[in-house]
Amino acid sequence: MKQHLRRLFEETLTQLPVERVLAEQVTCADGILAVGHDTLDVSRYRKLITVAIGKAAIPMLEKFSDVVAPHTLTGVVATLGPVGQSLPGFTVFTGGHPYPNQGSFDAAAAAIDIVESATSDDLVVFLLSGGGSSLCEMPVSQEITLEDCQALYRLLVTCGASIRNVNTIRKHLSAIKGGRLAELAFPARQMTLYVSDVPPDAPSSVASGPTMPDDSTAEKCKQLIHDLNLRDQLPPSIRYLFDEGRLPETPKSGKGTFQDSSWHCLLSSADAVDTMAHAAERLGWIVETDQELSDSWSVDQLMDHMITKLEHLQHQHAGQVVAVLSGGEYSCPVIGDGIGGRNQAFVLECVPRIAGRRVAVLSAGTDGLDGSSPAAGAVADGESLNRARQIRLDPETYATRSDSHGFFAQLDDAVMTGPTGNNVRDLRIFVAW
Repeated sequence: MKQHLRRLFEETLTQLPVERVLAEQVTCADGILAVGHDTLDVSRYRKLITVAIGKAAIPMLEKFSDVVAPHTLTGVVATLGPVGQSLPGFTVFTGGHPYPNQGSFDAAAAAIDIVESATSDDLVVFLLSGGGSSLCEMPVSQEITLEDCQALYRLLVTCGASIRNVNTIRKHLSAIKGGRLAELAFPARQMTLYVSDVPPDAPSSVASGPTMPDDSTAEKCKQLIHDLNLRDQLPPSIRYLFDEGRLPETPKSGKGTFQDSSWHCLLSSADAVDTMAHAAERLGWIVETDQELSDSWSVDQLMDHMITKLEHLQHQHAGQVVAVLSGGEYSCPVIGDGIGGRNQAFVLECVPRIAGRRVAVLSAGTDGLDGSSPAAGAVADGESLNRARQIRLDPETYATRSDSHGFFAQLDDAVMTGPTGNNVRDLRIFVAW
């Protein structure tokens, strides 16, 4: 059954290429660029500036260039490296993930320069995808060094906060996030096309929302720092902004900055869940999808919720293969110095729970990367605990060390895909037979 789950995940990834989705939803005929009900006469603009940020930046840009051809694009790309292909007219930067690097800073500086050059006669198209928060970054204060910024990101990634709360903090400490890049591009006409790796009700969290109005506040940001007990761990250059009340506010909804802007979601977590569900149904399984999950849930809450759903489905359909699927993320604080991520950590917690049962579970990231590990996630079944004990592996010990990848690598149950060039959050599936 574990092999079935691996194949389901891999099949799902093949059905979600961002370039195909972009080509289906974005058209340009006779000079009219159309996305949904939004249409623009491209020929009236002096320049077509494009800023592509995120793990899917390259495939999004390549396809968008094809769509608008023969119109010429210029701009900036910030993505994961290495980047092998040449992109005429573009400066390409290899940013860091999950922590920014010098390339992230350089990318942000270049993006600022090019959008600040835009006028009301120009069209600026932003192509955003997951991972953009760290791949393109510039602190709001020149006193905040790269090392300070990396320390901040490390705190935020490991503290267990939801992505919405993490990005509220990032927005207020960044010179480009929380709508500030759009503010710099004003008064140009602006269009944002994005692939969502965030909850459906939080689109401004994609890449920390550099082009969207931010309705969170500096006061909310300060409160989160207090609630998460992060104040004393902040670098002095960042702590100073909070202590002295010098944290600048982000641009809000209704501000003139956004009067000539539009935003379009091309692909989301719900699309990934539905795609996997259809693939499972083609196998003859009884499938239930669950969109009720919250990013603030703990691993135990998430596991209990999904297993309860699975057991209920089993009771309803005795003798049949049943499956429960979900997307999204959960709160996963890092407590040790091992190698892993929230997907493998989730499956590791499930190993004792499903031991001896005809149940299998897979959890993996659609970007192909899970935390600090080279894996996308992991898979386990009712035999995993016994197999682990035979080679003297204790799940609890590995969980305490935050070394979920170390555990599953030894069982050959890590799910390895490599970077996918996409990111629509995590996928989880439980199956019983």
